[in-house]
Amino acid sequence: MARKPIYMGPRLKNMRRELGLTQANMADDLEISPSYIALMERNQRPVTADTLLKLATVYRIDIAELADTDSDATTAQLQGVFKDPIFADIDLPELDMADIATSYPGFAEAFLRLHTAYSEEQMALAERRADKVLAGDSAPAAPSPVAEARAFLAARRNCFPALDDSAAAMAREMGDLPSLQERISAKHGLDVRFTDAGILQGALRWHDYHRRRIWLAESLDNPGRRFQLALQLAILEQEEAIESELATGRFASEDTANLVRRALQSYWAAALLMPYDRFAKAAADTRYDIEALSARFTVSFEQAAHRLTTLQRSGSEAVPFFFLRVDQAGNVSKRLDGAGFPLARHGGGCPLWNIHEVFATPGAIDAQLIELPDGERYVSIARTVSAGGGHYGAPKAVRAVALACSAKHLDKLAYAKLLQNHEPTPIGVACRICHRPKCIARSAPPMGRDVLPVTFRDSGVPFAFSAD
Repeated sequence: MARKPIYMGPRLKNMRRELGLTQANMADDLEISPSYIALMERNQRPVTADTLLKLATVYRIDIAELADTDSDATTAQLQGVFKDPIFADIDLPELDMADIATSYPGFAEAFLRLHTAYSEEQMALAERRADKVLAGDSAPAAPSPVAEARAFLAARRNCFPALDDSAAAMAREMGDLPSLQERISAKHGLDVRFTDAGILQGALRWHDYHRRRIWLAESLDNPGRRFQLALQLAILEQEEAIESELATGRFASEDTANLVRRALQSYWAAALLMPYDRFAKAAADTRYDIEALSARFTVSFEQAAHRLTTLQRSGSEAVPFFFLRVDQAGNVSKRLDGAGFPLARHGGGCPLWNIHEVFATPGAIDAQLIELPDGERYVSIARTVSAGGGHYGAPKAVRAVALACSAKHLDKLAYAKLLQNHEPTPIGVACRICHRPKCIARSAPPMGRDVLPVTFRDSGVPFAFSAD
């Protein structure tokens, strides 16, 4: 089997400069010509095994230090970025991307940063446009901290490989409740205690700094307790990694930075309980059955659904999902988008979507095939979830969550058998921008349509329009 030639021009050049050598100096040390050094640094000649051994011997370095540990990951990132429609007419073979990652790592990193900034700006612009459409001219010119934080997450497809890797490394040692408690106790000298809501004054978790304790609400179930301790570990041990991710964003306010910081802490906590590779494999094995994943990883339905939106690591992508959580009044309290879908941007304003219907059957899962006015179809899996409670009289919030993906992935889902013979339910993202004229659930006429008087004929729909 032929060996793959080793090209390491930029790394060789950097090493030479760090040693304070000219090409002629290095050539003398390695007993080769200066022109050959120049060719290797431009990746016009491979680095032979003999040359590698001489480098290691002469300069007393570990060959592993010269290994290309980043170019494969960078290549995968470039491949993911070039799936953006803006590059659809550019033919850049995968081999060329690998050459760029290997030969020009600085350029590749600059390009990836630029595309991330562009994506973030596009997401923020979409948020502002959606706000204007739904709220009129009174919408703020600048995005709110919530919209800005969502744009940061969406621009990165809600996926942070460095945090996944860090969490996965720790997950090999722990994950169940006793091991999390032991880690917090042994490494940080903090005693974990459970107590009633009265002492915590409504909080779920409290770091009692003076008593060196972590208090958890005894009303939390096992998944909730595990998540809160994982979140505490993220706060105690992952500050540097999380601040590094934060540094890649540009925030208009400290409020936005705080929202993103909390989101990344929660991301790491979820990655500890549901490590990327294991969870992605389990998702494929169970055909994205959310209940089965919840049981396998001892997490809540919402936690498993949330984690499914994060599986977009370049080179090991799973089915891309978006996630929405609403209350009975239709207010969106959580929105996660791993694929850039319009429903995730505009919210759940259509009453025909099953995210609103599941309030009538608390705890039951409903699967629905939906179709937007532009003809795009999606699979939506919805269920109610609850928060709070735990004792008599305690406030409790019941919300609905929906996890949805493009209908082209239907055959990969456990819900396929139920939906494959169903006609899609026609829905819209909001009445004001939905032009279906005969929708019985319409609450407002669409923009740009004249409403006709009902003088001679009543069609039974809330509004009649010209040219119907």
